[in-house]
Amino acid sequence: MVQEGVTRPARVCVIGGGPAGLAAAEVISAAGCAVQVVERMPSYGRKLLMAGRGGLNISHSEAADRLLTRYGSAAPWLAPALAAWTTQDIRDWMAGLGQDSFVGSSGRVFPTAMKASPLLRAWLERLRSQGVVLHTRTEWTGWNPQGHPTFTPTQEGACLPPELAPPYVPDAMVLALGGASWPRLGSTGAWVPVVQGQGAEVAPLQPSNCGFQVRWSDTLRARFAGTPLKPVALSFAGRTVRGEVVVTATGLEGGALYALSAALRAHVAAHGSATLLLDLRPDLTEQVLAARLASVRPRESLSNRLRKALRLPPLAVALLHEAGPVPTTPQALAARLKALPITLHQPQPLARAISTAGGVMHTACTPTFMLSAKPGVFVAGEMLDWEAPTGGYLLHGCLATGRAAAKGVLQWLQHPHA
Repeated sequence: MVQEGVTRPARVCVIGGGPAGLAAAEVISAAGCAVQVVERMPSYGRKLLMAGRGGLNISHSEAADRLLTRYGSAAPWLAPALAAWTTQDIRDWMAGLGQDSFVGSSGRVFPTAMKASPLLRAWLERLRSQGVVLHTRTEWTGWNPQGHPTFTPTQEGACLPPELAPPYVPDAMVLALGGASWPRLGSTGAWVPVVQGQGAEVAPLQPSNCGFQVRWSDTLRARFAGTPLKPVALSFAGRTVRGEVVVTATGLEGGALYALSAALRAHVAAHGSATLLLDLRPDLTEQVLAARLASVRPRESLSNRLRKALRLPPLAVALLHEAGPVPTTPQALAARLKALPITLHQPQPLARAISTAGGVMHTACTPTFMLSAKPGVFVAGEMLDWEAPTGGYLLHGCLATGRAAAKGVLQWLQHPHA
């Protein structure tokens, strides 16, 4: 693409080599722009590769209207981007990179290879074939007084790539620096004061899809830290999620808990704690539990009663004791087993979270994800103020907003003063 009145290809700098940044670079370079991608880490897609260890759940096959609800209050803002890059679009794109996909029994979409590395390799090769110049170990540090982007090498003694040396002045930029979860993979949140300094509103970064701290007794912590508990159902604020949790030395982790983390985090922030209800036998009704408990001789110990009647593990007995005096009658004990209260005191630290809530607010952006305070600079991925549960929604959102920001760049390059 050539800007109006300019004979050379438009120059675009993409900051961040994760899914959102690479998605933006792909679209922009395909339009004929000269694209530089800058990544501070030694390699690209580190968080993508980490996700690939679990099979790389890249999207979800549920209906588009249902999928949109997974983005909560950000759904209206993200709707155009998600509509323009559907689950089927993602699967077709993967196939075009030589990576077939399938829909699992839960509706989640995975590459057939069940890992990220083949997809990432093919993707980077496509970018190179489209003329994208990929830089690693180079950190974007903001803008100088003239408004030009500034960079520094992260490797001691290294020099900047000549393409980025002053006076490199791109015609547009895409920021895709991620949130602040898993900082060792590259997303540190260091961009927040830089972007705020340009006048953009940024909602505080918070942990999402995260565990929570619980004040366990010393006995439970010593005996059961690291022990999984499944199948269980967790309930909070009228919503129930089935799955697995893991007791840790400091609290609870696990996919079922992550799905409730946004509501739990908000409640803890407002009230100081939140009470989670744990159903230890979600496949059995309270009446069935009571009947089975009543069939065991009362002389048996609590551990034996729960093991013989319900096949509950020792951890379940320990959790019963953590919740206070254990009910003695079969009916009351059954009720407690179906709604065992666990008090959560605060989310685990942001660095341990799977993803990040908060970020550049929608009020700071145009509908095409351009910073209103910084024309020509676009934002994508987890830098934006949205969150979603695990299940493919996070990667889908990053890919969709990366492409949407790229289309915004192309539109703006054609009509920069519109």
